[in-house]
Amino acid sequence: MDDSNSPFTSIKDALKDEKRIRYYSGYLSNLQASIMKDGCNVKGYFAWSLLDNWEWAAGYSSRFGLYFVDYKDNQKRYPKQSVEWFKKFLKPGQ
Repeated sequence: MDDSNSPFTSIKDALKDEKRIRYYSGYLSNLQASIMKDGCNVKGYFAWSLLDNWEWAAGYSSRFGLYFVDYKDNQKRYPKQSVEWFKKFLKPGQ
């Protein structure tokens, strides 16, 4: 699940990643259904990726992570809204 890396998008706006939250929510809901209804033997799931990264085919033109990496400020990292969503999702009893 990627977002375009526009130089015109502010950090504040880049941290609002509702699209990523919808993606993970839908994906994990369907994964849970495959476990519960179909008996699939799922051993784990990993989000790709925790950080924005360089992609062989796209360079830095796409952003993937749960954390925004500011390439202009010593690669400072900022948690996106999806980080808080994941924290709540992973909390037992939720």
